Amino acid sequence: MRKLFSKMDIPLFVLTIFFVVLGLVMIYSASSVSSVVRYGYEPYHFFVRQAIFVVVSLFFSITLIIKLPTRNYAFLAWPAIIIIILSLAFLFINGQMTNNAISWYDLGFFNLQPSEFSKSVLIVFSAIYYNKLHYQKVKNIYAYLVPLIFGVIVVGLVAMQPDLGSAAIIAGIVFLTFISIPMVQNNMIRVIKVLAVGAVIAVIAVLYSGSDLLNSMQMDRLNFRNPCSRYTETTGYQVCNGFIAINNGGLFGVGLGNSTQKYLYLPESHTDFIFPIIVEELGLVFGVFIIICYAIMLFRILKIAKESENLRCSVLAYGTFWFLTLHILVNLLGVLALIPLTGVPLPLLSYGGSFTVNVIVMLFVVQRVCIENKTNKAKREMKTL
Repeated sequence: MRKLFSKMDIPLFVLTIFFVVLGLVMIYSASSVSSVVRYGYEPYHFFVRQAIFVVVSLFFSITLIIKLPTRNYAFLAWPAIIIIILSLAFLFINGQMTNNAISWYDLGFFNLQPSEFSKSVLIVFSAIYYNKLHYQKVKNIYAYLVPLIFGVIVVGLVAMQPDLGSAAIIAGIVFLTFISIPMVQNNMIRVIKVLAVGAVIAVIAVLYSGSDLLNSMQMDRLNFRNPCSRYTETTGYQVCNGFIAINNGGLFGVGLGNSTQKYLYLPESHTDFIFPIIVEELGLVFGVFIIICYAIMLFRILKIAKESENLRCSVLAYGTFWFLTLHILVNLLGVLALIPLTGVPLPLLSYGGSFTVNVIVMLFVVQRVCIENKTNKAKREMKTL
């Protein structure tokens, strides 16, 4: 294990642990009031549950993911994508309704959210599939569309829950990973034509389906500007209270645990709106520091992706990069009322079992890619001696 640790990306590992610890501390602080008053639990309920998710994820990642060569993912790719599609479809039969969406399976001890696992599964499937095409030197550009087809199926099922925030992020991950493939970049004109035809077909299908693309609640979310002018309305109340939290914090915060907005002014203070609580308690300076740390983390992942010697490892890292980037951007821009609020969690800081497990696992998948990059580089250098 020590040998593997020496080949990991240490800055990325340190940042992962930093965010995990900070997330646990802030989840306890942000949820302690609502846990008792709103849900009738102990003050540390959400903290304990999140700690279990973190410990299990880290244990699984350190004992298995970090040691398992990425070439072995080939045995899991097709079964995983089929299972994830079936699990998303079965939600409409046996899923649990929460926040007006059928997105979870109630397993008693754990609420399983397939849409979160679909992000990781699609990244792994794309990596294995594209690497095989590249290894076999397949020149038919249409063969590269298969992951997009599975992505469209997953996005459609998630959007029907309805969970448009997750659907948009999944679509972004699949598409941005797709256009990072060298073969796709070399045939971009043909790809654009195919995607344009697909988009037209999709629009026609929606128009003739007889169903509304957005329900009334989702339409209301499009009214996101100047939230404090609509403080008494659902479209402005939560975001405006996020603004109040950020304003209360000033440069250096009111002190850890001293937030006033977590007293039920922000109903999702430990999930989607964890960032305003962090700024309120620890200050704007610390909030900027968090954003800088995220930027460094993403830079390290991007560096590992570019240093990868095969398409499988490159796509695994690029996919994780887009996974985290889209979550960070959509959460922060939504909280700051720069885009519609979609209920997307912030990586490693927001409460959420399925999401946390997937983020930690994919970060250690990137670490495995880093290990393989350094191992291959060492082998090449040995041959030149």
